Amino acid sequence: MTIQEQILQFLASPAYGVVGASINRQKYGNKVLRCYLQHEKIAIPVNPNESEIEGILCAASIGDLPPGALSISMITPPTVTAKLVPQAIQKGIKNIWMQPGAEHPDAVALCREKGINVIADGSCLLVVMGYHEH
Repeated sequence: MTIQEQILQFLASPAYGVVGASINRQKYGNKVLRCYLQHEKIAIPVNPNESEIEGILCAASIGDLPPGALSISMITPPTVTAKLVPQAIQKGIKNIWMQPGAEHPDAVALCREKGINVIADGSCLLVVMGYHEH
């Protein structure tokens, strides 16, 4: 698949998990969540330390995401990404977008080995979808 085809497959999900979602509106973990919302997508923040972000109830972990969340955006440090990707695979996540700076080579390799659609080439969801600061 080309990167464009990978992105289209990622964006075809009925819902999205935002792993590393933040209450801080200056952080990318918040901007990615708001980007989905600006495009009227169903997005669930994943953060074990918050009950809700941007008025949406948080999932404490990837395993707590609803069944329709087939795609996740990862806005996490690379070491955290590496720890969480096996949980995502176990949960049945089909598409993983590692935002620039979240990529971990072992996590990318594991996704490819398991047939997960992984986007980790430096593409940014905010650029692809078109994010507008309000």
